[in-house]
Amino acid sequence: MNNVNPSVLAMRDTGPSPEAQITRDIVKRGIFVAPVLIAVSALLWGSSGAWSSAYGLGLVLCNFMIAAGLVATTARISYALMMAATMFGYILRLGLIALAVMLVRNEPWVDLLALGLTLIITHLGLLFWEMRFVSATLAFPGLKPVMERIK
Repeated sequence: MNNVNPSVLAMRDTGPSPEAQITRDIVKRGIFVAPVLIAVSALLWGSSGAWSSAYGLGLVLCNFMIAAGLVATTARISYALMMAATMFGYILRLGLIALAVMLVRNEPWVDLLALGLTLIITHLGLLFWEMRFVSATLAFPGLKPVMERIK
């Protein structure tokens, strides 16, 4: 009954890692918007908002880097391991973010509203911003070629 060829589960990727390329681009954009995000948080919530926003942005960028690292590393071992790392890595990364927030929630420099909004807005904002630059073709996996991005 089982028609799955065991060698299919052992296949792996030995080519370049588009995940790492895309994540480097996301991190560059995150660092680019960081001063604006921190300044807006400082205006709205004071210094605790600015520190919370900086902390949240650091969590978001680390989250993206860990996700890309998991996929890139496990894809070189096997696709089955990559799928497992993607699924369970997501749960693990959510837990790490929750733990990082819980550890600082009672600190005087933390504004939970600023931190929470930073986590949500920067995760979604950076992903939507990056969608414009990602090439979903086999010819150019990862980022679109520079000439195509200029159009």
